[in-house]
Amino acid sequence: MNLLASRVISQPGKPDGFRHKLARVGRELGAAQIGCSLYELAPGERAWPYHLHWGNEEWLIVVAGAPTLRTPEGERVLRSGDVVAFVEGEAGAHDVSNRSDAPVRVAIFSTLRQGDTVYPDSGKLGAGPPHDRRYFPLDAAVDYWHGE
Repeated sequence: MNLLASRVISQPGKPDGFRHKLARVGRELGAAQIGCSLYELAPGERAWPYHLHWGNEEWLIVVAGAPTLRTPEGERVLRSGDVVAFVEGEAGAHDVSNRSDAPVRVAIFSTLRQGDTVYPDSGKLGAGPPHDRRYFPLDAAVDYWHGE
């Protein structure tokens, strides 16, 4: 089954530089505890902003093309068949972009545990359920006892 041809999710409102095709493979297969999304990035696009997860682990498998991966160790170009793990926390921060002149496809596998997401470049935190995720500036943090 060609999921990108038949099951592409429309994502209106994505800003320039973050547009991609997406198919929720895990959901299509009926998976409940392991997610998998297939992303196709046109030249010049990124899948998402640089981020890390608390409470969730991901793997990336390059299906086609030569995406550029950014991690805390720096940037590197990946090739078809490469596999990379993004562990929970700061060591697993990542971003995937397409700096080549041809489309790239990557499959992202996830443990599907809901946790917080931190975006170090923009200094924000994403929290809450997937259907009502909220974003907060990290510098707006308050003391544990605030408001009690």
